[in-house]
Amino acid sequence: MKSMKFGKKMRVVVLAATLFFGASAHLQAATDLPLKAGCENLSGWVLPAQVTSLPSGPVRIASANRVAASSATVSERGPTPAARFSPALPEFCRVLGAIDPVDPKAPQIQFQINLPLKWNGRSVQYGGGGFNGVLINALAMLPAAPFDQPVPLSQGYVTYGTDSGHQNQAGQPPQVFALNDEALLNFAHASYKKVRDVAVEVMKRSYGQGPEKLYFFGSSEGGREGLTMAQRYPQDFDGIFSRVPVIHWTGLQHTGLRDGMALMNGGWLPPAQVQLVGKAVLAACDAADGLVDGIVSDPVGCRQRFDVRKLQCESAAADTCLTALQVKAVQTLNAPLRLDVELANGLTEYPGRGPSGEALAALGPTGGWMAWWTGATAPSLPPQPSNGIGWFYGAGAIQYFYARNPSLDVGTYQMRDHAVRVKEISALMDSTHPDLSAFHARGGKLIMMENMADYAQSPYAGIGYYESVIQKMGADTSATFIRLYTAPSVDHVGSGAPANVDMLGALSDWVERGRAPGTLELLEQSVSLPVQRLRARPLCQWPLVPRYQSGDVNNAASFKCSP
Repeated sequence: MKSMKFGKKMRVVVLAATLFFGASAHLQAATDLPLKAGCENLSGWVLPAQVTSLPSGPVRIASANRVAASSATVSERGPTPAARFSPALPEFCRVLGAIDPVDPKAPQIQFQINLPLKWNGRSVQYGGGGFNGVLINALAMLPAAPFDQPVPLSQGYVTYGTDSGHQNQAGQPPQVFALNDEALLNFAHASYKKVRDVAVEVMKRSYGQGPEKLYFFGSSEGGREGLTMAQRYPQDFDGIFSRVPVIHWTGLQHTGLRDGMALMNGGWLPPAQVQLVGKAVLAACDAADGLVDGIVSDPVGCRQRFDVRKLQCESAAADTCLTALQVKAVQTLNAPLRLDVELANGLTEYPGRGPSGEALAALGPTGGWMAWWTGATAPSLPPQPSNGIGWFYGAGAIQYFYARNPSLDVGTYQMRDHAVRVKEISALMDSTHPDLSAFHARGGKLIMMENMADYAQSPYAGIGYYESVIQKMGADTSATFIRLYTAPSVDHVGSGAPANVDMLGALSDWVERGRAPGTLELLEQSVSLPVQRLRARPLCQWPLVPRYQSGDVNNAASFKCSP
């Protein structure tokens, strides 16, 4: 790619391919713009609170150290396929710091900024995950990125992340921070804006100028954060990638409570029944795209083809059928939740999940029903992590965000009894505002991606938001700045089917060269070194789905995106 121009002729340097995985992925050219001051000299800086436009305390740089270049490694275990990789990194300057709160009882906002020794004039802010509380070091792979693609820091980007303004404590629920108003505000949106502003100031002081282009990449909670930036701070980013975003946040937490309650008193499905449902879905829907390959390309159509009632019998054996209570639980999961309180932007329901991907937990601990819904054990009170993440997260959010009562028996909770607080949290946390006119006016570009076998959140929530933007802004205008892609049979974290795509390349081409993305290519790759290409599929724009035509079944060109 072409290097950025900064008003004077500068030597163009291409980062050595040996820093990466040895792959032939494209490299961003890095302009030889060195740190104006030595890395260690940044340590001890105290920046005034005014560097960010939101109320905060002073900004303190705790340390700044040069980190030596490192080679890529891969571990045997990890919470996600991408997390098993430790990417190759160049030598860089690692800046650690914190933003003091206004409320002395609130925690600091911690951040990490990574300064390449040769900067390309761009930056990437990394989003968080779950309830955050862990510092995002912004050194990992971007969401959905191919395993053999150089990470942004290796491409010459400044990268940075934050803990969102609180730190998880051993023995405490991850939602306990929400009892403090400033910590809750930081988690909702303020911390990402503050850290963005601090990072820009550090870039200015470190290189003598600010970034030419700013990007935000996030998945799950981080995907919500990305859409929050487009809605609340539309002038701050040129390009945003939001994968599997938990934007309909209040609806999701209440759905997690409902879906967990459905598993109690005989509704829980042990692993054998989860496998039974997964196989039945594939039997009904796998071949509909012209190829039997373990991928349900059209999950919307599968809703008409698969009927869980066909698996019911009078008394369920271990792995041959479901009881009436188990069937009812599955129907509850797949159904929308009608909300007792109207949420921000007029939303009154949260969409159902599935079908497809139910049994992905057989491939590891991060996918399918066993990770997100059923868990290893039936839901209990108080909620336990082994009960399923949706129940543990949703019930905890009910206690700490909405009822603000850590000892609440969530089995007695009624949304309408907390209507005022529910509306307050919805206005704070839900990133569902469809008016992106300010983001569009400043030239911003937004790419969304939903994994259609996602049970951490409903992909139909993101689809619904995308369609609300089109309804608000018109199809022609929307097409100039927003895209939605859907990945069939891929779970929340990128398992189950081809899931990797170069979104940084697609987004930067759109932002910097005006090349709007069309159909992209999804890769399934080995989680090993060297990375091997296993199969590929087209990544279609919603509402198109891939259908097999002819040729090599592992080649994306053998498929066509069709209605």
